[in-house]
Amino acid sequence: MRSKRLFVPVGILLLSVLAIGCGGADSDSGEAEDAAPPETIEAATLTPATDAAAPGVLLNPNDATAEALGAVAGMTDAAVAALAAARPFANMVDVHAVLSGTIGEEAALAAYESLWLPLSLNDASTEEILLIPDVGDRMAHEFEEYRPYTDMDQFRREIGKYVDEEEVARLERYVRLD
Repeated sequence: MRSKRLFVPVGILLLSVLAIGCGGADSDSGEAEDAAPPETIEAATLTPATDAAAPGVLLNPNDATAEALGAVAGMTDAAVAALAAARPFANMVDVHAVLSGTIGEEAALAAYESLWLPLSLNDASTEEILLIPDVGDRMAHEFEEYRPYTDMDQFRREIGKYVDEEEVARLERYVRLD
């Protein structure tokens, strides 16, 4: 269900990027095709899911443009400015400190369905793991119990003991292996 809510806004963003990157509707203007792309396209960096089969993408708060950040539900101009000023972030606890201070705890937590700095499976704190949407104490414990993770297959196998494949794929979007 979550991926459907993300699909349309992310799809629109990607279509816009592709249209601009391909020269748009008036590409017959005679300009060289190797001209530098607009600055907003260079900066629009989406962090891909850790596996091509995982649904959706999450905006990386270290790389996303102001426009992309502003499109996240609940974000305000003040929150976008605060994120940009505090970059780079080392972890989601730091991101959360900025966002919860500008848009409030509830809105910040809701934003993490679209905006996330992937956490290290082997090093993330419990506090950071608990910021993943819909992860509670028990699931945070399961993330930590199987450390060290040697590969993403191990993560899928171990966490898959507690949730279905769709949920494992959703959770996988929030993590990385170093």
